[in-house]
Amino acid sequence: MNAPVPTTTTSPAPTTTNPTPLYGGFSRFELELEFVQSLANPFYLNHLASQHLLQDPAFVAYLGYLQYFSRQEYIKYLNYPGPTLKALELLQQERFRQEILSPEVAGALASGWAEESRGA
Repeated sequence: MNAPVPTTTTSPAPTTTNPTPLYGGFSRFELELEFVQSLANPFYLNHLASQHLLQDPAFVAYLGYLQYFSRQEYIKYLNYPGPTLKALELLQQERFRQEILSPEVAGALASGWAEESRGA
């Protein structure tokens, strides 16, 4: 014996749409912020260079696009604005993009930025 299926006359609950597209649950800004902050690590810059990303014109153009983080309204989101913005500035120079391939350059940069952060 089959029981009758109840019918409803109410419409389904409205769905809310997020005007900001999400990528893996994060907004584009959040992903860009996370990435740009990782540039404050000279050893990560060395890794990017070793993967030949710093020779890719599209990647270099993306680094140029990320310069918007140097604007006053975005600096407040950076945990380490000094090293982050310095890395973005240096990455605009082809010579630096070549030199950071050297682990010695990455180490010297890391030591210098560590001293600056301690106020030395």
